[in-house]
Amino acid sequence: MQSKSTTNEAKQGNPSMDDPWMNDSETPERETGSEWMRYVRVFGTFARNSLVRDMTFRANFVIECVSSIGWTLMNVGFYLIIFQFTGSIGADTGWDRERFFLFLATTWFINSIVQAFFMPNAEEFSELIRTGGLDFALLKPIDTQFLISFRRVSWSSLANFLAGLVIAGVALSRLATREVDPHIPSVLSLVLYVLFCMCGVVIMYSLMICLSATSIWLGRNQTLYNFWFYITNFSRYPMEIYNRGWGTPMYGFFTFVVPVLVVVNVPARLLAKPIDPRTNEEWMLVGWALIATVLSVTFSRWVFRRALGSYRSASS
Repeated sequence: MQSKSTTNEAKQGNPSMDDPWMNDSETPERETGSEWMRYVRVFGTFARNSLVRDMTFRANFVIECVSSIGWTLMNVGFYLIIFQFTGSIGADTGWDRERFFLFLATTWFINSIVQAFFMPNAEEFSELIRTGGLDFALLKPIDTQFLISFRRVSWSSLANFLAGLVIAGVALSRLATREVDPHIPSVLSLVLYVLFCMCGVVIMYSLMICLSATSIWLGRNQTLYNFWFYITNFSRYPMEIYNRGWGTPMYGFFTFVVPVLVVVNVPARLLAKPIDPRTNEEWMLVGWALIATVLSVTFSRWVFRRALGSYRSASS
């Protein structure tokens, strides 16, 4: 009979006997799934810690939520005043009051997610470089871009997401029950809407991580939020208003070079207007949104890794 000490020695000599993840029967699919779950657990820890921190200062959290909702209500009031004098945003664009408020709700969905999960981390990136915190991030046994992007969550920014749900619900209800040109989105429209909202979030994140990465070369990038606000302003309106006159170059640039116009326009069109009939140009725009998402992620990843390659320790 083999002694207990001999068994322990055998285990020490063969690590796979101690670690079930090192068995010969381990498959690449299982390793990949385990890696994904590890990142999900890490993100869950980040989100939970951020919520605990926000709840520690409840008054500040409530004030931030009220401030966000107040800004949303002012926007709603502003556009309600505009629609007292016009039937649509832009001549012959099809963006009447109900459809445009669906457009606005889509804007709030996407921007609130970006501001909740990515903006706080992007704003702190230059501070990590200045204080040497990036040195510690590089030593962690996890992807640096993931760590930099998700370490903090601003839960109060999701107040606009809830406001967007209310606005979208009211707009859809009025759109479905009105006498002239009623519209009820199909299940396919809803599925595509969610998919392309996610694509919009990815494009916005890619733009943000590119802007953040410039902090490594510039030292400090305190104008990040201002520049972000200027760029995203173009995505807050239907793209048809740019596709005429002197706005045509802007339409081309912000559709095909920095594709912020497809971020909100594509999902909002899919929800607010019937799937069929659609022109070939509209379907090409939908296809371009998918391509732009892949290109944006690839390019932002390349920029971030290139920037990290230029990084020198804060102590050097």
